Amino acid sequence: MPRDYRVYSKTSRTPRRPFEKERLDSELQIVGKYGLRNKREVWRVLLVLSRMRSSARTLLTLDEKDNRRVFEGAALLRRLTRLGLLDEEKQSLDYVLSLKVQDFLERRLQTQVFK
Repeated sequence: MPRDYRVYSKTSRTPRRPFEKERLDSELQIVGKYGLRNKREVWRVLLVLSRMRSSARTLLTLDEKDNRRVFEGAALLRRLTRLGLLDEEKQSLDYVLSLKVQDFLERRLQTQVFK
C-alpha cells in the first residue's frame, strides 16, 4: 500500500461562538453584498487574512535589521502587492495589519465583473 505524502491544511475556520448576533449580522451583510455562496467563503477569507496578519505581527516584533524580518517581510509585501491588496506607496508591515475582509473580497473576479 503506497504512502500518501500530501500535506493538508485547513482552508477555513468556524467561529468560536456560533450564535453571536453581531458576527452573524456582519457575515450575512458581507455574503449579500459580495454575492458569496455561503458563510464558509467568508470564513476562508478570514483565515487567510488572520494568517497574514499574524505573520506580520511576529515580524514586527523582530529587530528592523533582522534577516528574517527583511526577507519574509519583503516576501509578504510582494505577495500582497501582487494580489492587489497593497499599493506601491503602502509598502509597510503596518499596512498589512490594517487590511480588512472587504479588501480581499473587492479583488474577487465576481465583484470586479459585477461593478
